[in-house]
Amino acid sequence: MTSRLLAIRRNGVISVPTAFIKDGSPLPELRGTLIVLADDGFTDEQAMQWLLEVDDSLGVPPIQALLAGRKAEVRRVAQALA
Repeated sequence: MTSRLLAIRRNGVISVPTAFIKDGSPLPELRGTLIVLADDGFTDEQAMQWLLEVDDSLGVPPIQALLAGRKAEVRRVAQALA
């Protein structure tokens, strides 16, 4: 089963970016996006980087677009990366 969250290790501590949490739970749109990225062959580290860095097609980091309700657009861009 694909993860609902991604975490990063900083100074030996595993943490989840706050943008991945909404109302105390994983951002619902994140899981499907992670599945698309995994299907594209992305590692967890590559998926994390893609989600947090500005994507030229979106004009913002994909996680910011997800938070703005642009789930379908984010997933279309992710699928095109394959």
